[in-house]
Amino acid sequence: MPERTTQIADSADSADSVGSTGSARGADGAAGVGSGALARAGGALAGLSAACHPLPAVAVTLFSAVLAVAAGHGPPGVALVAGAVAAGQLSVGWCNDRTDLRRDLATGRRDKPLVAGTASPAAVAWAAALALLLCVPLSLAVGALAGAVHLVGVAAAWGYNLRLKATVVSWAPYALAFGLLPAFVTLGLPGGPWPPPWLMAAAALLGAGAHFANVLPDIDDDLATGVAGLPQRLGARRSAALAGLLVLGSAAALVAGPPGRVTAYGWGLLGATATALLLASRRPAGRLPFRTVMAVAGADVILLVAELRP
Repeated sequence: MPERTTQIADSADSADSVGSTGSARGADGAAGVGSGALARAGGALAGLSAACHPLPAVAVTLFSAVLAVAAGHGPPGVALVAGAVAAGQLSVGWCNDRTDLRRDLATGRRDKPLVAGTASPAAVAWAAALALLLCVPLSLAVGALAGAVHLVGVAAAWGYNLRLKATVVSWAPYALAFGLLPAFVTLGLPGGPWPPPWLMAAAALLGAGAHFANVLPDIDDDLATGVAGLPQRLGARRSAALAGLLVLGSAAALVAGPPGRVTAYGWGLLGATATALLLASRRPAGRLPFRTVMAVAGADVILLVAELRP
């Protein structure tokens, strides 16, 4: 009996050892599966983030929030303006990458998440649709007329992605969407005032200039895939020059439009804008012109803060 008892005990110990090892392996396997799922989710999220055109999306949202503060919105109003603009920008960015997938594949644009495989076409399409749906209530929450104005601008940007980018009026959706942005901000204030015409003109000119500057690096690829907007028809050098003139005109409208004397900052802004655009136009094939436009827009917002502060 003692010998049999010992054998049974040894068998039990061996079973416990096997069970413990199996449990440990099972736990490690589960942890591995969990880590893999998290890695895949993180990669998909990173791909979606890159596909939304993050630099212009963040810049336009930030500029809108600053304009809302300068115009007199309280924290809830600023949050609604920023949220609506962010949703609209995300929807436009994702729509753009999904619409351009065929052309990006044809030209080997490995910098695009959909071409590189870091984002799936279905995920980007769903993200664009959901962001657009979210944009509607957020825009209307700022005010009925304000929301309608903003949604017209977002619709213009979608129209650019889906059709107008390949036409001679490719600049018009940019001019319309940017030109209406100050109206979205001010119409949400008590009494629903429209912004001054010089402000809307300055924003429209900046938007048109941003369009010409943004497409400069891709003109050859665009023409090869059948996209013949106005910048592509004009060519890189003439488009770079026109982008500079439009952005300089935007700065001039901001400086000369408001009543009163031009400030030292205003004169400095004009001089710095002209110099920066002249230097950027010497490299029309790169991203420098567009980044210069973004920098000028930031300087413009600083001027607006002083001019629109109630």
